Amino acid sequence: MRSNRRLRWAAIPIAALLSVVLAGCTQEQLQGWLPTEPGTTNNVDRVIGLWVTSWIVLLVVGVLTWGLTIWAIVVYRRRKGQTGLPVQLRYNMPIEIFYTIVPLILVLGFFAFTARDQSAIEAKYDSPDVKIQVFGKQWAWDFNYVDENVYSPGVQGQENPDDANGSLVESEIPVLYLPVGKKVEIELQSRDVIHSFWVIDFLYKKDMLPGKTNYMYVTPEREGTFSGKCAELCGEYHSMMLFNVKVVSQQEYDDYIQSLKDAGQEGQLGPEYNRNQNLPGIGTPAHEEE
Repeated sequence: MRSNRRLRWAAIPIAALLSVVLAGCTQEQLQGWLPTEPGTTNNVDRVIGLWVTSWIVLLVVGVLTWGLTIWAIVVYRRRKGQTGLPVQLRYNMPIEIFYTIVPLILVLGFFAFTARDQSAIEAKYDSPDVKIQVFGKQWAWDFNYVDENVYSPGVQGQENPDDANGSLVESEIPVLYLPVGKKVEIELQSRDVIHSFWVIDFLYKKDMLPGKTNYMYVTPEREGTFSGKCAELCGEYHSMMLFNVKVVSQQEYDDYIQSLKDAGQEGQLGPEYNRNQNLPGIGTPAHEEE
């Protein structure tokens, strides 16, 4: 009875402390300091949920582990006057089963929820509203707006001569426009080495492999300008391989597409600019006619 009362009295301040701590958390802390806001895309909330839940589970495991370790150190410490070794046990079957089963459950749980969310994020759009083709190149990006048959070529980020901190000229950074609330299919290709297409606020990135086409499927749900970068070390100027994503209204998107047409940027930038022309099946006939 006394032990039960002690547990109750111990639980009260712990619960009160947790309530105060959680009530004082900012939105940034509640989402695990991830660099985005809920509702940015159709996938962001799913990623935040998986991330935060995983950390909560790991923190609980950590607190229990450290708590039991400290408890064992205090309770079973050598008392004054004691000599020799304590009674040695060869094994404790319930404890061994416990610390075998619990980690197995945790690993299977993490795997199951990760596989579930990955399957949802990677789900292909049968009828995307917008199709974009992205080419990564050392060290910039080319964007093809497939349905509208226009393109936007990118150049490597240029250092700002007026900034001693080495920032880049914002107007020179390639920009990808996306309409808000539309299903977007993004086709990813590389012209030279391995790159990685990463829109930071979208909480998702995907590698761009020479000779292989990858796809991303996303629905932007909040207007704004979001930073992007190459997330794979791709050479000397990798740090300057930046881009921005502007999520805008349909009218603004249509106006931008028209501006590309007015600038004469109709058509598509294709694989003919690839530096890897010696890959199997690219531009080289299987045999020469005699």
